[in-house]
Amino acid sequence: MKWREFLAAHWDMIAAADFFPVEVWTVLGLVRFLMFFVIELATRRVCIAGVHRNPDGEWMDPIGRNLVDHQEGFLRRKRYLNHDGDPSFTAEFTHTLGGAGVKPIKLRPRSPNLNAYAERFGRSIKEECLERMIIFGERGPRTAIQEYGLHYHFERNHRGLGDRLIIAPERSAQSGAVRRKQKLGGLLNYYHRQAAKGSCEDAEPCSRGGYSETGVSGLAAGPRRV
Repeated sequence: MKWREFLAAHWDMIAAADFFPVEVWTVLGLVRFLMFFVIELATRRVCIAGVHRNPDGEWMDPIGRNLVDHQEGFLRRKRYLNHDGDPSFTAEFTHTLGGAGVKPIKLRPRSPNLNAYAERFGRSIKEECLERMIIFGERGPRTAIQEYGLHYHFERNHRGLGDRLIIAPERSAQSGAVRRKQKLGGLLNYYHRQAAKGSCEDAEPCSRGGYSETGVSGLAAGPRRV
């Protein structure tokens, strides 16, 4: 089966995962963290699964268990998870997913087009947010990633979805003064007629397929354990 045919046949059951670096100024100097996220291909919803300096098997195992939790896991209704050959996708992580019925699919080397949706999200958050900031301390990336996640899901139009929002308000005004809502000191802007029911304050937890502040785990401590 060709890759395009595979995607079309299993579209609603596929997610993709990837890492990208975040550079942070700390008392030790410039430190590089890796952010791990998972994206649903059909809806473009993203779960920020964790941020860590050196992801290893001990850290990735509880990450995997949280993602496939049968009640709230982001991957609980998925059958496939596309990822590249990054060694951070450890044997412990893939074994945990496989035991829950989610098949990890390791993509061919030097083929970013096969993981295009994850690559696009990583590029978007860096170009629109992280690369335009100087981040200090361990709390800095948490705040930036949380704010961008809310903007991405509730305020940012997506060309691949017909210029729609991922999570749109239940109702919105068609007339009246246009207002601007800012995040991160005006780095992210959202223009709307008025506050509507279903705004970003009603965000669902990351584990249920939306976004929340709990979606970013502690930089050093790692994710919650189940």
